[in-house]
Amino acid sequence: MEKQMSCGEEDGSGERGLLHTWRGYSYSTTPERVLLSRPVLQAAVGARHGVLLVEGGQVYSFGELPWKQNQTSSVATEPVLEAVLSEQRVVFVAAGSVHSGVVTEDGGMHMWGENTHGQCGLSGLSVIPNPTPVGVLDSEAMPPQTVKILEVACGDQHTLALSAKHEVWAWGSGCQLGLNTSTFPVWKPQKVEHLAGRHVLQVACGATHSLALVRCLPPPQEPRNPPQDKCGQCHQMLYTMTDKEDHVIISDGHHCPVGVELDSNETTSAFEGSPDQSSRGKQGKSSPTEPVPSMPTQIPKSPTSITNPESTPPPESKPASEPQNEVPASSQEPVEPAIEDSAEPEAPPTNGEACVEASETSTPEPDSCRATGGKSSPYPDEQAVKAYLKRLSDHALAEHTTKTPSTLHSAQLSSDCADRFTSDPLIPVAQSVTPMGSALNNLVVSCASAVGERVVSTYEALSLRKVIGYWVPGERVEERLRQEEPMQGKKSSSLGDIREEEAELSRRLSLPGLLFQVSPRLLRRTSRHRARAIPLTPGGIPEADAHLPSLQTEVWSWGRGQEGQLGHGDLLPRTQPVCVKSLNGKEVLRVAAGAHHSLALTAQSQVFSWGCNTSGQLGHMESPTTLPHLTKLSDGIRVWDIGAGQQHTLLLADGDCIQPILYYSGQQVKEVMEQTEEEEQTGEYTQQPVLLPFCMNLGYVSSVGAGGQTCAALTDRNVMGFIASLHELAAAERKFYCKLSNINSLLLQPLLKLDSLSSALSQSSAGLLQNLIGRLGRLSQLTGQNSASLTSFLRRSRDIRGLVILDDAHLFLDTHSEYCSAVGDLLVMGGFQALVKPCHDVFGKGAEVVQKLSECSEEGLPLADVLAHLFYLPIKHLHEYGRLLLKLATCYEVSSVDYQKLQDACSKYESMALHLKRRRKEAEYTLHFWKSFPGKMTDSLRKPSRRLICESSNKALTLQNAGRFSVNWFILFNDALVHAQGMVPYKNLFSTHHVFPLATLWVEPISEENTGIYGLKVTSPEESFTLLASCPAEKAKWLRSINQAVEQALSGLGHDGILPSTGVAQRADPPISRTASYTFYKDSRLKEAMYEGRWVSGKPNGRGVVKWPDERMYTGTFKNGLEDGFGDYVVPNKNLNICDHYQGQWKDGKMHGFGTFRYASGEIYEGSFQDNMRHGHGMLRSGKLNSTSPSVFIGQWQYDKKSGYGVFDDITRGEKYMGMWLDDQRQGNAVVVTQFGLYYEGAFSNNKMMGNGVLLSEDDTTFEGEFSEDWTLNGKGVLTMPNKDYIEGSFSGVWGTGLKMSGSYYKPSLYDSDKEKAHALKLGRLAVHSEEKWKAVFLECWNRLGCDSPGQGQTTTAWDNIAVALTANRRQQRDSPELLSRSHHKTLESLEFIPQHVGPVTLEVYHTIRRYLVKACDTPLHPLGRLVETLVSVYRMTYVGVGANRRLLPQAVNEIKSYLNRIFQLVRFLFPDLPEEGGSLADPPKEKGGSDPAGKQLESPKPGCVVSSSALLLPVLLPRLYPPLFTLYALEKEKEDDVYWECVLRLNKQPDLALLAFLGVQQKFWPVTVTVHGEKQQVLSSTKDSCFASAVETLQQISTTFTPSDKLQVIQLTFEEITQEVLALLKQDFLWSMDDLFPVFLFVVLRARIRNLGSEVSLIEDLMDPCVQHGEHGIMFTTLKACYYQIQHEKIT
Repeated sequence: MEKQMSCGEEDGSGERGLLHTWRGYSYSTTPERVLLSRPVLQAAVGARHGVLLVEGGQVYSFGELPWKQNQTSSVATEPVLEAVLSEQRVVFVAAGSVHSGVVTEDGGMHMWGENTHGQCGLSGLSVIPNPTPVGVLDSEAMPPQTVKILEVACGDQHTLALSAKHEVWAWGSGCQLGLNTSTFPVWKPQKVEHLAGRHVLQVACGATHSLALVRCLPPPQEPRNPPQDKCGQCHQMLYTMTDKEDHVIISDGHHCPVGVELDSNETTSAFEGSPDQSSRGKQGKSSPTEPVPSMPTQIPKSPTSITNPESTPPPESKPASEPQNEVPASSQEPVEPAIEDSAEPEAPPTNGEACVEASETSTPEPDSCRATGGKSSPYPDEQAVKAYLKRLSDHALAEHTTKTPSTLHSAQLSSDCADRFTSDPLIPVAQSVTPMGSALNNLVVSCASAVGERVVSTYEALSLRKVIGYWVPGERVEERLRQEEPMQGKKSSSLGDIREEEAELSRRLSLPGLLFQVSPRLLRRTSRHRARAIPLTPGGIPEADAHLPSLQTEVWSWGRGQEGQLGHGDLLPRTQPVCVKSLNGKEVLRVAAGAHHSLALTAQSQVFSWGCNTSGQLGHMESPTTLPHLTKLSDGIRVWDIGAGQQHTLLLADGDCIQPILYYSGQQVKEVMEQTEEEEQTGEYTQQPVLLPFCMNLGYVSSVGAGGQTCAALTDRNVMGFIASLHELAAAERKFYCKLSNINSLLLQPLLKLDSLSSALSQSSAGLLQNLIGRLGRLSQLTGQNSASLTSFLRRSRDIRGLVILDDAHLFLDTHSEYCSAVGDLLVMGGFQALVKPCHDVFGKGAEVVQKLSECSEEGLPLADVLAHLFYLPIKHLHEYGRLLLKLATCYEVSSVDYQKLQDACSKYESMALHLKRRRKEAEYTLHFWKSFPGKMTDSLRKPSRRLICESSNKALTLQNAGRFSVNWFILFNDALVHAQGMVPYKNLFSTHHVFPLATLWVEPISEENTGIYGLKVTSPEESFTLLASCPAEKAKWLRSINQAVEQALSGLGHDGILPSTGVAQRADPPISRTASYTFYKDSRLKEAMYEGRWVSGKPNGRGVVKWPDERMYTGTFKNGLEDGFGDYVVPNKNLNICDHYQGQWKDGKMHGFGTFRYASGEIYEGSFQDNMRHGHGMLRSGKLNSTSPSVFIGQWQYDKKSGYGVFDDITRGEKYMGMWLDDQRQGNAVVVTQFGLYYEGAFSNNKMMGNGVLLSEDDTTFEGEFSEDWTLNGKGVLTMPNKDYIEGSFSGVWGTGLKMSGSYYKPSLYDSDKEKAHALKLGRLAVHSEEKWKAVFLECWNRLGCDSPGQGQTTTAWDNIAVALTANRRQQRDSPELLSRSHHKTLESLEFIPQHVGPVTLEVYHTIRRYLVKACDTPLHPLGRLVETLVSVYRMTYVGVGANRRLLPQAVNEIKSYLNRIFQLVRFLFPDLPEEGGSLADPPKEKGGSDPAGKQLESPKPGCVVSSSALLLPVLLPRLYPPLFTLYALEKEKEDDVYWECVLRLNKQPDLALLAFLGVQQKFWPVTVTVHGEKQQVLSSTKDSCFASAVETLQQISTTFTPSDKLQVIQLTFEEITQEVLALLKQDFLWSMDDLFPVFLFVVLRARIRNLGSEVSLIEDLMDPCVQHGEHGIMFTTLKACYYQIQHEKIT
C-alpha cells in the first residue's frame, strides 16, 4: 500500500517528488497534481484519505478526515499539515481505512484516526484527532525495552509494525493480528510470536488479513545436534519400548496432542501437498534444539538430504535474533524450519534420516502429529483423529508451525511415488545415526532395513535429471507439481533458499543451481561418475549480502480468508502466520494488500495475485483465486512496483522505452461525465491489466500507491538526463535478470529433464556443464539481487554512493569472469557440440527456442555456435554497465568525486568486457585447434582450462639439430609448451610428445650477430634445447608469447587471465627467479621426486621441498639444483618404522658442515659432515631414545669412522677412555679411568690395552709394565705397594683377581729416596699430549676463518668470513626471533664493529680487543664463540662423571693451558699487531706527564702492560670450565684440606684477643674498638669475629672468583683492608715488615674460614700469569700460601 522513496539533492522541488492522484482507468481520466511546496517522498493512500511525507520529514493529510474536530468540513481539498509532528523528523507514513500512522527517525511511532477497535494502540479513546505517540514495549526483555520501529502498516481494524529487529508487532481487532488471543480489541502492541526468530522484511495490511515478506532462514551450519528423544511440545518420549517375553516392541507412534495440524481439504488440493502442507512446511522444529529426524519421503534429494541447508540452522548457527530456548516450545516459533535438504553433501544419511520409521505412515518426528493417523496411531481410529484435527483447526494453525519438524508432505505420497516403494535394500541406514545413547539407536537398527527399502524406492522415482534439477521460478506451478510431489515434503516453506526446485539443488549443492555434491551413493545408483565438486559460496554472494536484498524470501499470511486472500488454496481463516507455499522460491521482493486481495512482486518482475477478483483486480481470470497466479501482462512488460486498493490494482512497469508505464486492473470508477467514453469495458471492470494512457505525460514515475478507489503516483521530471539514466540502468538490470531466468527455465530446465542427457555428454562435459550452470546460477542471483537493489534505489535515495554496482564492482567483475571461464571451459571441451543432439530432442529440429533466446543476428549458424553465442550473452551486459555508468557520470561536474567514481567503475567494466571478449576468442581458437589436431594426442592434452596461444604448424619454428626425417611441432598453451615429434612421411602421426609446464620454463633469445640464425634457447628443469624461427618477426612473436604465458602461469591467474586493470602493466619478461613445483622424470637422483620451491634459470635455487616417491623428503635451501645451505632431510626406515632425520648444512647435494643426525636406531650424532659422511669433530650418543645413553663418544671422525683423539664414555661399564682412535678402534696412547677409581695410562692396540702402561688403583697400588688385554697384566713390570714396597718381575693375570708373578720383592730404605722420587714423576708420560687433543675442533675454527691449516691464510678473508657468519645468523634470527634473547641480539650488533687501529697496540687498543673477545666468545654465532662453546663441552665431557679422578688433574690443567695457547694463536692471526706472549704493549703518547696513574705504574709491573694469553683469555674460558677443574683440585687436595679445616675449626673457637695473642700479633696492632652494625664498641676479651672484620669479608670472596688474577686481586684488597685498619689504629704512616704482617694475615685467613683453601692456592699457582710471579701480587700470594701451610702444621707448634 505504501511506497517509499526520497529524492536527491541536486534538483529543485519543481522537478522532484511530484504527486498525482486519479481514479479508474478510462481514457478521459486525468491525474490531478497535488500541490505542495516540497517534494513528496512517500504517499500512503487509505480508503478515503491519504498521508504524505515530504522532504524535511513533515507530514500532510488529505481527503476525508472525520476525526479532525476543528475542521468545518471533514473533507480536506488541500493537504493539511499535521503540525503536531513538525518537531519530529518522520521517515515513514501509512494509511488504513480510517486511521493513519507514521514512524520517526529515532524509531518512534505516532498514530491517529478512528480507534474503536484499538487500531491506534491507545486504550480508552475511540477517536484520536492528532498524531499521538504509541510506545511498543518488549516486556519479555529484562528490564523491558522500548522497541524501535522501522515501518508500520494499517488495515481496517488493525495495525502491524515492523521493528528494527525485523519482528512483527500487532494491535487492534481480528484474527488478522496473528496473536494467541481471542479477546479483542488488543490495545497494546504485542509481538507476533509465530514470526519471532525470523527476519521479516515488509508487512502489509488488507481489510481483514495481513501479509509479511520474510527472508528465508540461512542454511544450517555444522555440527548438527543429535536427534532428541522427547517431543518438543508435550515432552513425552517419542519412542517407546515394550518388553515382551521373547521380543521388544519399539513404537514410534507418538502423536502430539499439542501440535495438531490443520487438515482441511488435505487431499483435495493437489497444490504443493495441500494446505496442510503449506502449514506444515513451515513447521519449524518445535524447539530450536531438535534436529528434525527426516522422512524417507523427502529424500529424493540425495541420501544425505536431511535438512535443507537453508532450512534448519541448528541452534548454534541461528541468527542472534532468534530466541533459542527461552520461550516454551509452543510459542517458540518455527525457529528452524523443518527438514529440507542436508547441507552436507557427502555425508552418509545423517541423523534424522536414520530415524525413519518402519511403518509407512507413522513418523518418528519429535511431535509427529501427522494428519492421517498411521497404523501405529494411538487413537481409536483414523476418522476420530481427523475429526479432532478439524475441530482444532483454527487453534492448531496458530501453533502448528511451532511443532513438528516432520515434513512428511501430504499424508500419502502422490500415488505415482507411493506405488514405487518396491524393496531394494541397497542403502543401509543404521550406520548413519548420530551416536547417542538413546533408545533411538536401537530403534534405528531395528528398522534400518525397512527404511532402506523406502529410501531407495524414493530414489528410483527420480531420474538423474531430477538430481541435476535446477529450476528457476517462472514455470507454471501446476505442471511441475506432478513431477514434484515427492519433493514437496521437504520443502518447508519456512525455509529458505527455495528457488523452487532449484533450491532443491542449491541445498544439495552448495549454490543455487550448482550441480555438484550429489551424494555419491545416489550417483552410483544412477550410474553416473561423480564430477569433482566445486566449492562455491553457499546461497549466493559473500560480501554483498550486507548491501544486496535477499531473493530467498517467503510470503506469510494470516487473518480472514473468506475471499481466498490468504493464498492457501482454501477459504479458511488463519489465526497465526502461515507460509504461502506456492510462492516459495519465487523470489518475492514486495507484497501489497488490497481490501480483499493480495499481490506479490517478484525479482523476475512478475506479479502474483490472489483473493477477491470480483472486479478483475487480480489481473487474470484464473481459478481458483485462492492460490497465487500470475497477472496477465504481454511479453516484455516488467513490473517493478505495485499498489492495491479497495477493488483495484496498480502496476508500475518497464515497457519498450526508458520511461516507466502504468497498468491498472480492477473496477472502473464511474464519474458522470465519463459514461460515453467507455471503450471495450466488460461490465465496468478489466479482465486483465490495461495500460493507462496518460502515464507518459507524468514523467518518470518512481513509485505508486493505491487505496480505497484512489491511485497515486510519485514522479520526477528528467533533469539533465540523470533520472532517465537511473531508470535506464535499473530497467536494463531487470531485463537482464529476466533474460537469465529465461535461459534457465526455457533452455536448461527442459534439457536437464532429458533422460538421455547424461549419455550424450562425456564425463568431463557433464561436470563442466554442471559448473557452468552453477556459475550461471551465481551470476543470475547476483543480477537478481542487484536489480532488486536498483529498483528500491529508485524509490528511495538517489545518492549514487549507495550503488552496489559501484561499491562492490569487484564482485560483479569476479562473478562475470568466473562465469566466462566456465563457458570457455565447456566450449573448449566440445560441450556445446555435445548439447546439439539433446537440444534437437527437446526443442525439435529447428530449435527455435534456442535461436530466439540467443538473439543471434546471423542466419544459418550451426546450433553449437548459437548455443555458445547464447551463453556468452552475459559478457555483453558488462558493456551495458559501462555505457550506463558513463551516461550517469555526464550528469555530474567533471571535478566531483561522484563523477570520478562513476568514471572509474565505467572503465573497470569496459576493460573487463574487452578482456572477457579476448578470452572468448582464445577459447574459440582453441576449440578450432582441437578439431584439426591429430586425434591420438588430443585426449591426453585436451583440458578444460587449457587455451591455445600459438602453434608452429606453419613450420615457423623448428628444433635445432633435429634429425633429417623428424617433424617437430611446438604448441604453446597457457599452461605448457608441448613438443610433438613424428617422422616425415606421416604428417599427422606424432609418435611422441612432451609437455613442459610453463611455470618451470625459461626462454631467452640467442643473439643473431655471429650466428645469423633466429634462435630461442629454452630451458626446463631437465632439458634445454634451441628453437629456430624462420624470421625475426616469428622469433619476436614466439618470445613474447612464451614470456607472457609464463608470466600469467606464474601469477597464478591461469586461463582466468589477469584482470585488465592489472594486465596493462605486465612485465615483458617473467622473472628468472620464481616459485613453482615440478616432478622430475629423468634425473637419476631425483627421478619421480617432486620439488616445490624457488627456481633460478631451470634449477632449484633458494628454499624448497623435495619429496621422493619412497617418502624421503628434503626441506631446505638449494643452489644450482643441489641441496646447499641448511636443510632438513628425512629418510623413512621401513624395518623400524621410524625415520632417519638429518638437520644441518649441505653442500653440492651432500651433507657437509655442521649437522645433527637422528638415526632410526636411536643414535644421535651432532657434529661435522663431509660428503654425506661424519667427518671432523662430532659427538655420537647411542642407546635408546629417552633413556640415558649407554655410551657417548666425542672426538674426531674421518670418513664415518672414529679417528684421531676422542673421549669415549661407556656408561654401562663405568669406564671412560681418553685417547687416540683409528678406524673406529682404540689405537695409540690413552688414559682410562673407571668409576671404581682405577686409572690406566698407556698404549692401546686393536682396541685393547696392549704394550707398556701404568695402572693405579684407588689406594695408590701401582703397576708399571706390559699388558696384553684390557686390565690384563702380561710380562715384565714393577708392582708398587702404597707403603712404597715394590716387586719387580714378570706378571700375568687380570687386575683385581689373583695375579701370578715371579720376581724380587724390595723394601726401600730411607736412603733410596732418590729412586722413589723418580717413580712418582712418571704419571702423564704415556697419556696423549695436550697439544694433540681436539685438533679437529681448532681446525674447524681455522676453516671457518678461511684458513686451510692453522695460521695459513689472509686476515682480511678471516674478517670477511666472520662478517658473513654473523650476518647470516642475524638473518636467521630475524626469521625466528625466539632463538635469541635480546641481550644476545645486542651482542651480535656490537660484534659488527671490528676493532680497528693503526700502528702498534697500545693499552687502550688492547682493552678494546679484550672487550671484543669477551663478546665474541659470548655468542656461538661467532667462530671464536663457537670454538669456546665446543671446547667447554669437550672439557666437561672429559672431566665430569667418571672423569672426575684426582689423577687427571695435571692433564686437566695442561689442557687448559693448551687451549689458551691455541686460541691466542687465533687471536694473533685476527689482530696481527698484537705482541706475542710475554711481549710489552706500546706506551701511549706521553701527554699526561707524571700524574698519579703513571706514578702507580712504578710500584709493580701491572699485568696489563705485558701481553699474556692467560690475562686475555682466562677470564673468558675459566668461568665456563671452573666446575670440573675445581672438583679435580678438591679431590687432589682432599687430605691436606681436611687437616687444615680441622685446625681452622679448632682455633676459631677462641675469642679475638686470645687468638691474636696465640698467633703472636704485636699488641700495637690489636684493635681497641670495632664497629658493629654502625656503632663503635670496645673490644673486650670475649669479643669474637669482630676484629679485622672487613678484611675477613674481603678474603672470603676468593671462593666466588674464577681466574687467578681475580683471586690475586682479592688477596691484594684484603691486605689493603688490613693496612687501612692498622693505619687508623696507629694514626701514623708505617711500613709493614713481613714479621709484623704475617701473624695479622694469618688471623684474617683463619677467621675467613675458607673450606677449600688448598685447592684455591693450587689453582692460582698452576694458572697464574708468569709475569706476575715476582711482583707485588706474587709476594702476597706467597704469604697466603705460607699461611695455609702454617695452619696445617699449627698443632705441631
